[in-house]
Amino acid sequence: MNTNNKKNKMMNFIHFLHFFNSKWTTLYDEFNKQKELKELMQTEKVQTLFQPILSLQKGSTLGFEVLNRPEKTKTFPTTEQFYDFVGKSSELFQIERFLRHLSFERFAEQVNHSTEYMNHLVFINIQAQILGDPTFQSSTTLDLLAKYHLSPFQIILELTEKEAILNYNKFESIIDHYRQQGFRVALDDVGTGYNSLKTLIRVKPEFIKLDKSLIRNIDKHPEKQNLVEILMEFALQSDTNIIAEGIESKLELHFLQKLGVPFGQGYALGKPKETLSNGQLPLSNKHYKKRSG
Repeated sequence: MNTNNKKNKMMNFIHFLHFFNSKWTTLYDEFNKQKELKELMQTEKVQTLFQPILSLQKGSTLGFEVLNRPEKTKTFPTTEQFYDFVGKSSELFQIERFLRHLSFERFAEQVNHSTEYMNHLVFINIQAQILGDPTFQSSTTLDLLAKYHLSPFQIILELTEKEAILNYNKFESIIDHYRQQGFRVALDDVGTGYNSLKTLIRVKPEFIKLDKSLIRNIDKHPEKQNLVEILMEFALQSDTNIIAEGIESKLELHFLQKLGVPFGQGYALGKPKETLSNGQLPLSNKHYKKRSG
């Protein structure tokens, strides 16, 4: 081997070491996160909470949004960081299946304690791309519902868009598949960006969930009021129900009632709890500091 070849190989090896060193931290961090995901599923260290969704006119409870919150760790110190990682992880389908199973199981456990909730709607958070999972589209989900004595007509697939939808024609056909089985669709975080508005038009969900940033102090912001009125008009023409998220004060509630928004959720109506519990319309003008979904 001549001297030039030896030098080239040595330089390539040195470049590789530099490259490996620069990627080591990222790779090690990724390894730890994947390891924690697997441990979380094995140990079920997830707190499941149920937040009531109310009729803003009658005060009756329409159903519950199921909120799965993993135990805090150094790798995932917040629930938001956990779900941000899951949305981009190669383990997405597996994690979503695990959380879906946990949601149905724990809701059914609560219904066994109090049968008055057996026919309430159950809002399950689903990342849009998960709908392409073959096991989700098969009879597996229906079998799971049957196991826990739940009907697909009770289940509202609450779509969140962590990643942009790239093929809307395929996405619409998948949504139609679920509707034929009896499921209904809610679009989450409406009013926050281009993707959700485009999805709103293409999917025509049965429920529109207005993002809490749009609801915050809506009584003081004409631009927010105008957008909600536009969405209300769309909902009326599309036979869609609107749910206002993150209602925290009586002023916000009264303004939404005045606009005719039919449903809402938030700390002013009912906090997320480990047990199923009806929400109620507030009697005071107390303002709630914590933020809710």
